[in-house]
Amino acid sequence: MGDPLVIATSLAPHTTPGIAAATADLTKVYGGGDTRVTALDRVSLAFREGEFTAIMGPSGCGKSTLMHCAAGLDTPTSGSVRIGTTELGALGDRQLTQLRRDRVGFIFQAFNLLPTLTALENITLPLSLAGRRPDRQWLDRVVSMVGLSPRLGHRPAELSGGQQQRVAVARALVTRPAIVFGDEPTGNLDSRAGGEVLGFLRDSVRELGQTVVMVTHDPVAAGYADRVVFLADGRLVDEMAHPTPDRVLDVMKTLAG
Repeated sequence: MGDPLVIATSLAPHTTPGIAAATADLTKVYGGGDTRVTALDRVSLAFREGEFTAIMGPSGCGKSTLMHCAAGLDTPTSGSVRIGTTELGALGDRQLTQLRRDRVGFIFQAFNLLPTLTALENITLPLSLAGRRPDRQWLDRVVSMVGLSPRLGHRPAELSGGQQQRVAVARALVTRPAIVFGDEPTGNLDSRAGGEVLGFLRDSVRELGQTVVMVTHDPVAAGYADRVVFLADGRLVDEMAHPTPDRVLDVMKTLAG
């Protein structure tokens, strides 16, 4: 999947205080007849502002589908999705594209950096495409937080995997989106580099007030979140505040059984 993060003009009212995004009775069905698969079954969930949420569950439980629908990358069969006060189902294709570009950040397992651009140029690409200049103070803060200041002139091939994903994190944050979605953002990294990136995501919540939602299969990664929600067979089945890897693993074992 290519990187859809670009900036455009803002849409409608911004966030409802306290809630960055929410789903209500969200249902997603693929196929029909004998091949009908219900990936999501009436999932209602709110993502609070300034909170780091991890979405977990067995393989095929619907967690990536939930994230894609909540981010406006996929269209639900029924139910609703809101980013702040904006109902995604009420938007046309162009408006939806604008909302994703303006108010949603994305971090993918594949770093999706442009090889001919420097780290700084990759970070500021969403702003460049929109014809906007970066807020230098905010850019400096984000770059400093992810520890990239000495590497800004390097191209992706000159960076380690962990450094490339830090660039992707900074790129997602530089636009000050209402919410950042991460799809297995540390899946291609070793444990040390993955821990660094997860630490940066957690710091973006604590220091920058960012809202982050991450799909992961890794209990250690989930331990960096403020809260974990668990899916099974397309349904929301459990939730945990202040997770630890051991507690998350215990829940995952019961779901797998």
